[in-house]
Amino acid sequence: MIKPIAERPRGQTPIEIDLTGPKGNAFYLLGLANNLSRQLGHSEFKRECILREMRLTDYEGLLYTFDREFGMLVTLWR
Repeated sequence: MIKPIAERPRGQTPIEIDLTGPKGNAFYLLGLANNLSRQLGHSEFKRECILREMRLTDYEGLLYTFDREFGMLVTLWR
């Protein structure tokens, strides 16, 4: 789920990423998606489909796909 950083609560969710920081770049998010996909037990085919779709468009498209696939585990802050 992508939220404005001004709404960031003091409590922690399991994984939080500040998109304006160093962990907000596309390469970090692709690596994290790969790792999370492995941990969730996705097949190699599904993992490659997710990563391919993330690389298909621009940064906003990458964020959309990441949020759709891993938004239940990761909170993205703008």
